[in-house]
Amino acid sequence: MITELRREQLLNTLVFETLGQPEKEREFKIKSLKKWGFDLVFGKKDGVETYFAASDKKAGDKYTENDVEHEVVEVLKELPKNKKMFAKIEMIEGRAYLYVYLREEDIDTPVLHVPAGELLIAFLKKHKFVHIIEVLRNIGSAASLVKKHGDEGKPLAFEDLPPVPRRFLREAKKIEKEMGFGRIALAYFGENKSGDARYWMEWMVPTIALFDEKISEKIDKALAEFK
Repeated sequence: MITELRREQLLNTLVFETLGQPEKEREFKIKSLKKWGFDLVFGKKDGVETYFAASDKKAGDKYTENDVEHEVVEVLKELPKNKKMFAKIEMIEGRAYLYVYLREEDIDTPVLHVPAGELLIAFLKKHKFVHIIEVLRNIGSAASLVKKHGDEGKPLAFEDLPPVPRRFLREAKKIEKEMGFGRIALAYFGENKSGDARYWMEWMVPTIALFDEKISEKIDKALAEFK
């Protein structure tokens, strides 16, 4: 049996959706790769000239990774001519991986394929996006951000919300529109006797968008509305 409180929460939780699939891929600049802790390298893999990502390497370095011999010829400061860099999330046996590649016309050259979770946490910590880190619960092609505070109760209707949750929802919807995907659920229960907000919030956002510093900064700032 569903309790009366659960029934009220089911019927009155506010949900705002930007429908569609999480973006398949996102274009990034070379500086983004550096912010993730990698350089773009021109070199050789098992003797074949190509591009790849590497950390803390310099021209002339040779090393073996995943049984493949790597030789660094040049650490690039700009993307190669006529190439763009894209990244997307790939799911393998329930885990999210960041796949980065260079594209020229219709040809993609893979440069990085690593577990997305560890890299995302390091990226968020580096930029002090602490509000995202606190609420990040799991990641797939979409990431789940969950935050709650205080005792639960009957959610307030939208027209009864105070300024803080209204402002949060307004900003969240703007960010979702920019990302092209998102789903936010908010149950705001009012304040306790001490004047502290009581609420439950879940926000689904594209994981690949969190690797974009500008998007993550906006999400972090929106989450900061809720103490």
